[in-house]
Amino acid sequence: MRRTGVAAFALAWMAVGAAHGQVLQGGLELRWGDAAPSAQARLAPKFEAALAQDGGGRIALDADQARRGAGDLYALANRRVAVSYAIGKSTGMPVIDAIVPADAPAHAAPHVRGGRPDGVAKATLGTTRWVTVACRFSDIADEQKPIGFFRDQYGEVAGQLGHYWREVSYDKVDLTGSDAAGWYSLPHPRSHYVTGAGDNQRANLDALFDDCTAAADADVDFSGVVGINIMFNGDLDGYAWGGGRCATLDGRNRCWSATWNPPWSFGNLAPLAHEMGHGYGLPHSDNSDGDDDTYDNPWDVMSDGWSNATSDPVYGTLPKHINMLQRERMGWVDAARKRSFDAGTPRTRLQLDFASLRGAGNAQMLVLQTPASPDPYSGAFYTVEARRRTGTYESRLAGDAVIIHRVGGDYRYEAESQDAERPPANVSNNEGSMFKSGEAWISPDGLFSLYVEAATATGFTVIVGDRGRVTGGEGPRRRR
Repeated sequence: MRRTGVAAFALAWMAVGAAHGQVLQGGLELRWGDAAPSAQARLAPKFEAALAQDGGGRIALDADQARRGAGDLYALANRRVAVSYAIGKSTGMPVIDAIVPADAPAHAAPHVRGGRPDGVAKATLGTTRWVTVACRFSDIADEQKPIGFFRDQYGEVAGQLGHYWREVSYDKVDLTGSDAAGWYSLPHPRSHYVTGAGDNQRANLDALFDDCTAAADADVDFSGVVGINIMFNGDLDGYAWGGGRCATLDGRNRCWSATWNPPWSFGNLAPLAHEMGHGYGLPHSDNSDGDDDTYDNPWDVMSDGWSNATSDPVYGTLPKHINMLQRERMGWVDAARKRSFDAGTPRTRLQLDFASLRGAGNAQMLVLQTPASPDPYSGAFYTVEARRRTGTYESRLAGDAVIIHRVGGDYRYEAESQDAERPPANVSNNEGSMFKSGEAWISPDGLFSLYVEAATATGFTVIVGDRGRVTGGEGPRRRR
């Protein structure tokens, strides 16, 4: 039986007690729900955060409080954290005061942003073994794909996940040893796991994870696995989900990267890669049109996985690359491939190589850092990268161009592609989002400009710091 929001909050209140000054520790579960493309116009994306305590209990975390308390919440996904509470001055209720890491990651990925001491992202490097577990609802007999299909999805041929994650990570990550098993019968019908009706359906992700992994336990050794892709033979709640689940499997208690996929998701590689990205802790990207639709930035599979995408006769829609901020979060951008510029930096000419190049000889990521704000959570910065239409995954991009993203300023730290058009386009595969030879961009705050001087064989020559002549209204401005 579903609890009402009031009852759930009361239980959380009892769990933390009068939590003033109290610090709780556990695993941080972050989960993103992504609607099927046919339903995205009416179903908003979902985001949930929870603290999985050592005794097995879970405390739902207010997403906005968690983002503000952590500074960069996504850097802490699937990690052990400490959450401190204070009493709200106006409400007298417990509010999250801070979330900080309580583990010691083997690899630290330095953030481009200073400030809050959250900045130790856990780099994702080396072999990250995934296992697919396919499960049937007890009242649905269909098995849409054979297990061999799921096993082959992890392959190293172009258009398969093993190849994709190697390419997008510059060979810093591989899926060696990933496998698939199933189909296993769940102990209950779909109605046991998915309650409600229509757009108000709700999937019990914990029960789905627990029952599916239990059904597979005799065949699958989870102890050496990083992530678990769970495939279901029926719709869930209108969403595919990606993120984490803290649980004990094969004697190991940890937070596993996890995805929950209905048939429309696992039948296409792009949404599956998107959910795996959430499993690695990657958030959504967005554009700068200011609406609530986060699926309108086709420069990143973590936003719009469907537009400007290539396709495969076996694996359906294929994933594009992720933007450079997302790569930097994962620890895949070498220091030599990144250049940072503070406001007021003298005019600098440099070569910017395409983001898709392995072994690039020049910078592939520029960071334009605004002055520090008195509020350490609200500072913004810009990232600059070059993209081109090429290869298995990127050959249908809107064009070869310099792409600029704004990050921060609202506690979310999600990259928003910048648009020189006013108003911004609904989907950022327009000319206004692409800066080409002879064009310049001036930041909305007037602190930075970037001039694209010329195309080269490996990217573009750009000039940073030359503010140029400011024309037009508010927002990014383009001049030729």
